[in-house]
Amino acid sequence: MAGFVQIIEFQTSRIEEIEQLGRPSRTEGGTPATFRRIVATADRDRPGTYFTIVDFDSYESAMENSNRPETSEFAAKMAALCDGPLIFRNLDVLWEDTGEGSDNG
Repeated sequence: MAGFVQIIEFQTSRIEEIEQLGRPSRTEGGTPATFRRIVATADRDRPGTYFTIVDFDSYESAMENSNRPETSEFAAKMAALCDGPLIFRNLDVLWEDTGEGSDNG
């Protein structure tokens, strides 16, 4: 397995507050992060709809992250700023291509 990705879909009219909430490292002064990368996105076709894409080495590291008190606290604060429920997609990565080293011409 090449990894694990969690996508969190949410709707909000308070995106600036969510961005501020997410800016400080949630692991400052604590244990190291279990994720590889987080990408925050806005849906161009549905204003007010956003996705956070979190890349993990494995499902296990994602569950370790989910079980942290600081993650639960962050999720509760984020949910309070949303206009509806958070929708979680839990995806096993089957393969990936970074585009590095490919012969494009």
